[in-house]
Amino acid sequence: MDYIYVGDIVNTHGLKGEIRVVSDFKFKDTVFLSDRKCYIGKDHHEEIINTYRVHKNYDMVTFKDKNHIDDVIIYKNEPMYVNRADIEYDGYLDEDLIGLEVYCDEKHIGHVDSILKTSAHDILVVKNGSKHMIPNVDEFIKKVDLDKKTLEIRYMKGLLDEN
Repeated sequence: MDYIYVGDIVNTHGLKGEIRVVSDFKFKDTVFLSDRKCYIGKDHHEEIINTYRVHKNYDMVTFKDKNHIDDVIIYKNEPMYVNRADIEYDGYLDEDLIGLEVYCDEKHIGHVDSILKTSAHDILVVKNGSKHMIPNVDEFIKKVDLDKKTLEIRYMKGLLDEN
């Protein structure tokens, strides 16, 4: 199974088994659905979503047959995952970008090592001896080719270390 990280369970809410999830997953509408399977913690304990709602900055979830705080408190501070095959989405997931080879005007820049999440937008950390920080926005990203495992960026003065 190919597990995709969707967020962290940060706390419970109330006494009826509701949990608070902090998630910046961009395809939430395909994950937080009634009867959708999700997997909790490093052991990937399977649960089935019963209800979902948004409250302040949290995604609020209840699970089937978990109707009391004592049933879900064990999940506090645990990561939440879904099976990639269970969700439908257009485009690509952030996880798909890790490892792609990055090019600018046909010059190899490095590979995507990680993705930093910021309040404004995601930042691709590209490494090849040196480290480059590339904003993951349309103005900088020219083309993503998952089949060829490449990512092409637009040249902009000051984006790359210029000698």
